[in-house]
Amino acid sequence: MTTLLVSHNDCLYHDTTPAHPESPDRLRAVLRALEDEQFQYLARDDAPLATDEQILRAHPAGHIQWIGASVDRAAQEDHVFLDADTVVSPGSFLAARRAAGAVCHAVGSVALGEASNAFCAVRPPGHHAEQTKPMGFCLFNNIVVGALEAREKYGLERVAVVDFDVHHGNGTQAMFERDPKLFFASTHQSPLYPGTGAANERGVGNILNVPLAPGGDGAALEAALRDAVVPALEAFEPDLIMISAGFDGHKGDPLANLNYETEDFGIATELLCEAAQRLCQGRVVSTLEGGYNLGDLAASAAAHVAALMRY
Repeated sequence: MTTLLVSHNDCLYHDTTPAHPESPDRLRAVLRALEDEQFQYLARDDAPLATDEQILRAHPAGHIQWIGASVDRAAQEDHVFLDADTVVSPGSFLAARRAAGAVCHAVGSVALGEASNAFCAVRPPGHHAEQTKPMGFCLFNNIVVGALEAREKYGLERVAVVDFDVHHGNGTQAMFERDPKLFFASTHQSPLYPGTGAANERGVGNILNVPLAPGGDGAALEAALRDAVVPALEAFEPDLIMISAGFDGHKGDPLANLNYETEDFGIATELLCEAAQRLCQGRVVSTLEGGYNLGDLAASAAAHVAALMRY
């Protein structure tokens, strides 16, 4: 078995306006980095379109219809802003369905033993999207759609999501917090957008937030994972570990104030893969969230995938 990369060119056609940080160039940079010779043995699949059935496990029909109607408007107006940060263009609906579909496809490949683990290089990102509210550049919550696919289609009853994006994954937490068979852990800068993710937000005992002060470095990330997140994973006993892989904690990122180095993302990935080896037969599915300095994003995503390939 090998590591699977899932992506699709449709994700490039989600046009967010020229000055927007969540640009198509983000995905181009990541995919270019993953063409390096060290990644020649990556398996590569095109992302399918997520079906309504898959998305409806996480979002109501009205949410899907609103996104679709907004994209239809964008066909006349070029862009429609859903909030101050979240914008759609004529290509956004297909891109968002590919992003969610990629995670579902990756889950299936790992669940069936066709791949040891997987990384979804997709956009738009997903972890800020709440059940009925697109926000923070996110339209559908890709990782939640994938987690519910794991449970409903593949019988992986206990799914854990670990989010190391610099911003708290409020949408994932909101959709998990009342279900004791779903676990969410987040390390993130605080204070910072979206203002959630305090340590006392515990759900039904299935939520773990480890806020990091501005200026925190890779040692802080490693300590949070090793001393808090991994023990919590061991107590939860997941059937699958999923990663919301945001690379905006890098010291060069323009949208936040943590000081991770590129190699810190490899270390974080190794810690989670080692936990997966002990807890759930190595099953790991990761998906791209944030990261807005193109060079640092590309290098960090490469470090993440290189670490996945070691397992």
